[in-house]
Amino acid sequence: MLSSIHPLGERARGNRWGRTAAFYVAGAVAGGAVVGTIAGSLGVLLFRNLSDGWVVGLVMGLGLGAALIDGLHVRVPSPERQVNETWLTRYRSWVYGAGFGFQLGTGVMTFVKTAAIYLLWALAALTGSILAGAAIGAWFGLVRGAALLTVRRVADPAGLRDYFRRMARLEPVAGRVAVTSALIAATVAPALAVAA
Repeated sequence: MLSSIHPLGERARGNRWGRTAAFYVAGAVAGGAVVGTIAGSLGVLLFRNLSDGWVVGLVMGLGLGAALIDGLHVRVPSPERQVNETWLTRYRSWVYGAGFGFQLGTGVMTFVKTAAIYLLWALAALTGSILAGAAIGAWFGLVRGAALLTVRRVADPAGLRDYFRRMARLEPVAGRVAVTSALIAATVAPALAVAA
């Protein structure tokens, strides 16, 4: 989405980037909160009666599994779609900003590149709480939506090209972050259970 909603593109479309970005971030938070609420609701139904030991075991297993999948670069099941870029010329900026943000904030309505996304929603379900699931989802949406803010200083086409070159160089780092996050989830759960 960073290739479509940036200051240069918004200026060319006669829009204010800050306004579009605000709706994008709000949409991402809403999308994450909706999926988190669904995951938490499923958790209430499915995991409410699980013992703490089972929950810890599931978190460890899922975390290690996600780390292995991402570490080996195994392709995860994913919708084969991206947001519809025709919205950029068809709708007002707040519509495509919020709409794109919502879709990307869910983590699962567009291409899924990492098992860590599925791990996140499984962890939200394993909380066994609608409120906790919604909070996890909203936080995810906020972090994912805030990525758009990294283009805010792009002032010209050369700056945009430099920005995308930097992002391409950081792609391997993003993969390592996904693996590390999954490993942290797998190791923090037992530590929290022991501390409680």
